[in-house]
Amino acid sequence: MDLQDQLKNLFPDHQPLPDQAPAATPHQLYLQKEPMICKFEKRKGKATTIIEGYQGTNEDFKILAKEIKTKLSVGGSFKEEAIIIQGDYRDKIMELLQHKGFRVKRVGG
Repeated sequence: MDLQDQLKNLFPDHQPLPDQAPAATPHQLYLQKEPMICKFEKRKGKATTIIEGYQGTNEDFKILAKEIKTKLSVGGSFKEEAIIIQGDYRDKIMELLQHKGFRVKRVGG
């Protein structure tokens, strides 16, 4: 017995409203011609991967940062127009960005 059947049992006279919710369209990220820079740094003795050079809006960059962090299951942040990911994940990040249609340039090692 699903939720709709339970509601019909509780409220036999109720007529459900037709579904008029618009279908959510996925947000399209701005694809740029210039490559983004993916570099490795050590900050306070810990490895970090930094992605810079995105020319779209900050909101798009934040969405991209959240997606990268979720796919890799790592921590990170968005500061000063750069995505900072904890750990050295350059290869995985570059593969993910290239799959989305971005051009990426590897810097540093």
